[in-house]
Amino acid sequence: MSTGHISVMIREVLSGLNLRDGGTYIDGTFGRGGYTRAILDAAKTRVFGIDRDPTAITFGSNLVATYDGRLTLLHGRFGDMESLLAKEGVTQVDGVMLDLGVSSPQIDDPDRGFSFRLDGPLDMRMEHEGVTAADFINKAPEEEIADVIFQYGDERYSRRIARGIIAARKINPILSTFQLVRIIHANVRRSKDGIDPATRTFMALRIQVNDELGELERGLMGAQRILGPGGRLAVVAFHSLEDRKVKSFLYKHSGSAAKGSRHMPDNLSLNFEPSFNLIKRGIIKPSIDEVTSNPRARSARLRVAERTIAPPWFD
Repeated sequence: MSTGHISVMIREVLSGLNLRDGGTYIDGTFGRGGYTRAILDAAKTRVFGIDRDPTAITFGSNLVATYDGRLTLLHGRFGDMESLLAKEGVTQVDGVMLDLGVSSPQIDDPDRGFSFRLDGPLDMRMEHEGVTAADFINKAPEEEIADVIFQYGDERYSRRIARGIIAARKINPILSTFQLVRIIHANVRRSKDGIDPATRTFMALRIQVNDELGELERGLMGAQRILGPGGRLAVVAFHSLEDRKVKSFLYKHSGSAAKGSRHMPDNLSLNFEPSFNLIKRGIIKPSIDEVTSNPRARSARLRVAERTIAPPWFD
């Protein structure tokens, strides 16, 4: 089955999940099923594939029969994994896999509005419901637009872009991707590294529209609750903002964040047991060969941690 999407670091993810026969695993970002198929093929496992995009669930329905009852697809958000699996009678799993961001089929479909390279409606919603990117930039105050572009896109020219958006929408509503691209290009020069000036703004709007950072936080908390002792959490991030949130969560919940230095002593006041152990300090990156064959893997970062016997805890 051709998917149009290549899942990154599959070998590293499978190793990180430490698969075992009879185990139950969650693929919280099913997409086109790349990780799910790899998990099902590698061991006699059961997988629950979750995706908020109904298109992904429809696409994956053909896979269900292929794996003879070992695959269950659930339409919803991975931040709700605990309640979604509870409805299936499952309260504990052996592994959780999250592949953050947007998939290649979503980017490559002009009707979804994720790409600045393709003209289409300025949508960017993963669930086909709720506020679109067009709704946001046509209604939000200038300061809010600038803050979103700066905070989520790390765009130094965020205020200039926001002013351009406000000026343009006074004349005509901004409804298409290319309308927005023209506004950005008129206000920001192309950088020497060749990155399109629209890159950061489009990413920021996508994160805003889909509440991706809030969803990630809920997903990490949900994984902490549903993973059994010895269960593994594997998270692939492509954006530094997402990776920092994953790193912060895992370091804090493994006790690593409490280690001090000669300038600041260890925080001995922490009254919790670590709920995770880091499998590796730092990130796992794709191989040179993988980046060569799949350039979209270049910015991927994988972090893996193992659930301890300690009860889950929250800030």
